[in-house]
Amino acid sequence: MTDRRPFPWHVPVFLAPAVLVYTAVMIIPLFATLNLSLFGKVGDAQGFVGLANFRTLFGDPRWSASFWNALGNNAWFFVIHMLVQNPIGVLLAALLSSPRLRGAAFYRTAIFVPTILSFVIVGFAWKLILSPIWGIAPGMFAAVGLKSLFAPWLGQEGTALTTLALISVWQFVGIPMMLIYAALLTIPDEVIEAAEMDGITGWSQFWKIKLPLILPSIGIISVLTFVGNFNAFDLIYVSQGALAGPNYATDILGTFLYRTFFGFQLQLGDPHMGAAIATAMFFIILVGVSIYLFGIQTRLRRYQF
Repeated sequence: MTDRRPFPWHVPVFLAPAVLVYTAVMIIPLFATLNLSLFGKVGDAQGFVGLANFRTLFGDPRWSASFWNALGNNAWFFVIHMLVQNPIGVLLAALLSSPRLRGAAFYRTAIFVPTILSFVIVGFAWKLILSPIWGIAPGMFAAVGLKSLFAPWLGQEGTALTTLALISVWQFVGIPMMLIYAALLTIPDEVIEAAEMDGITGWSQFWKIKLPLILPSIGIISVLTFVGNFNAFDLIYVSQGALAGPNYATDILGTFLYRTFFGFQLQLGDPHMGAAIATAMFFIILVGVSIYLFGIQTRLRRYQF
């Protein structure tokens, strides 16, 4: 007869506060939003309309044009972060993890500091810097003989979104840098010593030994980048306003949701259509994360082990 282990009551006791807070702050509002998206105006009253709000969002030319424009802008916003922010973060982490680099702690701190700044401060400061009237950017370009290259990037439809994405990269590049830096520190010294004994040093060691071992961390950073970018709102709103100018060139799903739900200027707020947009955003993020969890993470684990 085997002795049964007592049930670990301390586990649910310690988990209960976090679960309750998460349920109150995340789970209940999520289901409330999903429920709100299924209701709308029926005559003069509010009633259940099923998927009518989604048919309007995707079928009405006025709504669908705005939605697909915002989704396309959001995708481009994400692509720039993936192609610029994360590779730079990996490069900086590799450089700062070198034992030969002096002042590495100072550099890490200096690069990470922008991530703790408010979106309001970052957006307003860069808007002032890039202003063609009173900004310092025109003078800086003129000082190095490149004045002809300066343009009002935030005021042009073709460059406004890319400029804001690069500003966001500048602010948040410290996050992938620190995560990759931490992953590099977890690589066993025995692996590095074995590589050095085989004559693999420098950047060759990073590409052949270290990079494959930190691929799971890079995958996690990619997912965090995807979720963060498709929930973005603050920087666009601070820099370009709720209308996401010029001519909706910087409009993303977050600003589109804000205008629809709360209304802006002559546009009246519609909580039901806003909830439909929020639900669409939820499923877009859910599909992206699911593709990573079931299609990419498994392969990374197999490669690692």
